[in-house]
Amino acid sequence: MSQQYGWTPPPPSYGRVAVPPPASTPAPARPTLGSSVVFVGGWLVLLWVLEALDVVLLGALDGFGVSPRVIAELPQVLTAPFLHFGFEHLMANSLPFLVLGVLARMAGRRPFWVATLASILVSGLFAWLLSAPSTVTAGASGLVFGWLAFLLVRGLFNRNWKQILISAAVFGFFGGMLWGVFPTLPGVSWQGHLGGAVGGVLAAWWLQRRG
Repeated sequence: MSQQYGWTPPPPSYGRVAVPPPASTPAPARPTLGSSVVFVGGWLVLLWVLEALDVVLLGALDGFGVSPRVIAELPQVLTAPFLHFGFEHLMANSLPFLVLGVLARMAGRRPFWVATLASILVSGLFAWLLSAPSTVTAGASGLVFGWLAFLLVRGLFNRNWKQILISAAVFGFFGGMLWGVFPTLPGVSWQGHLGGAVGGVLAAWWLQRRG
């Protein structure tokens, strides 16, 4: 005679299917050196084309720079980085624009655009708020200072030794530019430079906070 001592067989499984956990989304690939050179180089070519057009138009495009504390011209903080006061001005910005722009873009598309937009906006606002009356500010140097500051502090915020090494190399080649955030040279917008640098630091901090 068989007996059972409090044991109950498990209920049968009817059509149960094991569901695997969702696959993690791979991180987007960072831009390569070649694609970054093409992109930033194309942007630089655009700046030269615009300056050539400005020469043909006898400086008419210079009016799209930033005039301090003129409310109607506040949107021109977005156009000023594309304009320069002559080819000499543009030539001085071209090499750091290309090198720092390529390095910033290789950090990733999202970090690049966050750093770029923050640098343009904060640089323009500093120039708009702090520049002397009856002046016009234009040029890509505010953006260049933003990229420089972004690359210098990004590794520190992220505690990433590879990024810190890049920061050290950038400082070695371009650290002398940081004097441009001080009012040392007449006719140079230290306000725009300082604002761009602040924008770059804010971008690096925000990106680190957002993960």
